[in-house]
Amino acid sequence: MTNTLVLTRGDVARMLSVADCIDAVERAFRLHASGGAIPSGVLGVHIDNGGFHVKTAGLLEGRPIFVAKVNANFPGNPTRFGLPTIQGVVTLFDAERGVLLALMDSAAITSLRTAAASAVAAKYLAREDASVATICGCGEQGRSQLRALVTVRPIRLVHAFDANVVASERFAIEMANELGVEVVVANDLGAAARQSHIIVTCTPARRWLLGRADVSAGAFVAAVGADYPEKQEIEPTLMAESAVVVDMLEQCERMGDLHHAITTGVMTRDDVAAELADVVSGRKPGRRRDDDVVVFDSTGTALQDVAAAGLAYERALAAGIGVPIDFGAH
Repeated sequence: MTNTLVLTRGDVARMLSVADCIDAVERAFRLHASGGAIPSGVLGVHIDNGGFHVKTAGLLEGRPIFVAKVNANFPGNPTRFGLPTIQGVVTLFDAERGVLLALMDSAAITSLRTAAASAVAAKYLAREDASVATICGCGEQGRSQLRALVTVRPIRLVHAFDANVVASERFAIEMANELGVEVVVANDLGAAARQSHIIVTCTPARRWLLGRADVSAGAFVAAVGADYPEKQEIEPTLMAESAVVVDMLEQCERMGDLHHAITTGVMTRDDVAAELADVVSGRKPGRRRDDDVVVFDSTGTALQDVAAAGLAYERALAAGIGVPIDFGAH
């Protein structure tokens, strides 16, 4: 019986670099396009102040693996209880024999793989000379997003916006020191966004906060926060007047900013330009013109989780990291 490897948040963080996670997520989307993935699934349960979701997917190249991630998402946790917004576990299975290979903390996986997906999208959909960015939402995900962005585009100036000014001030100081780029606090999201080539929204907003008037020609927008049907960050009109690329079409039309654009009647699913897998694999073009506005609707898929978790597991095995447990022991 194969032991199950238990990996803590720190273990996972040590095993995954941003650049390697970007490569792994890009490969996973390419495999999805070629039929080399187990289709993604999602189940969500909403309760007061938060919710839970289960996301599943698998990869079939090399050692076949399958992931089921269970996450609790409670945006008020940091201020109410001093706890992380996201807590949960990733279960990694051998998809050929059904063996439980690993249990690992989900927070580091979720943060890294979400940012990695945005970076993959930016690699194909943002202008190559994009150098000014706005990060809307200055929590841990905002930090991960910026770390990933600077690996794929020559970012020199970042506008940091958050409803909590203290959070944006802290973000600006910490990320400028860490990444060696200029980071300034933005008091007006629209003004900052209009000066930016790349805009990332990663908030728990329930009504759109980025509108068509806030985005200049040629911009790339990564809309990350709407991972439940009740969440919304992007004005439906902005969605309708942009080239929209989604991580997973079926999922985005149920819970992403695309969901709100469809509900208000300004878009249908047929108006979506592509899934990210189509673009990464070359089946559909990415950015067509320099002045196009492109929106990446990112609801988060377990395809990203299995890519990151598989890499973390293999590296942990090689490095002797983690605690092996025999769950079948009597």
